[in-house]
Amino acid sequence: MESIDLLKILAAVLALAVAIIGHEIMHGWVAYIYGDTTAKNAGRLSINPLTHVDLVGTIIVPATMYFLPMLLGGDSGFLFGWAKPVPINTATVIRSGGYNAAMQVDLAGIVYNFTMATLASVAVVAMSQPTTADSLIYVFAYMFVIQLIIINVVLGVFNLLPIPQFDGAHFLMHLALKYRVNAVAEFFYKNERYGIIIVLIILMTPLKNYLLLMPVQTILQLLT
Repeated sequence: MESIDLLKILAAVLALAVAIIGHEIMHGWVAYIYGDTTAKNAGRLSINPLTHVDLVGTIIVPATMYFLPMLLGGDSGFLFGWAKPVPINTATVIRSGGYNAAMQVDLAGIVYNFTMATLASVAVVAMSQPTTADSLIYVFAYMFVIQLIIINVVLGVFNLLPIPQFDGAHFLMHLALKYRVNAVAEFFYKNERYGIIIVLIILMTPLKNYLLLMPVQTILQLLT
């Protein structure tokens, strides 16, 4: 494998870590603002990646999504994954700030991802595309910024989807509770155990083209 390929993989892995760890920390940080110290007490507001690693979401799924297309004779796939969710006492958040506060916690990671993607797109504009005359450090930096844009947009879009157990569903659940549409909240709560199954179905079928890749490509065109 060429050094450029290794740099690309390293840049993608590092960008994924920044995206998913920051995403989870933001959930815990906003909850902390509203008086919930659960994540802080558990040491989950740390940037230490080892405290956030999830076997399936941080290792198995990203590796499969990236290398499986190569094993099938195509180009490398895109990196996608998630970290271990930060523990949050939603009842404490709601007591402190109501359902609006809970919805802010739900959206905190998504806001982080789109903010990081926007900042990275600004950085790309200021950088020139690498040439053979540039050092490997500069090539790596450019690749890293590009991957920051792509991965953060992918995570932001995916978490907006109303999949049980993920941010979009949590937001709709708390929005429903705010307006006392209890049937909607109960639906998402009862089906949380199926969230990972739905994720795998989306990623392994053409559904990903419509629910994930098309909106991601639209946003990337706007940013770049």
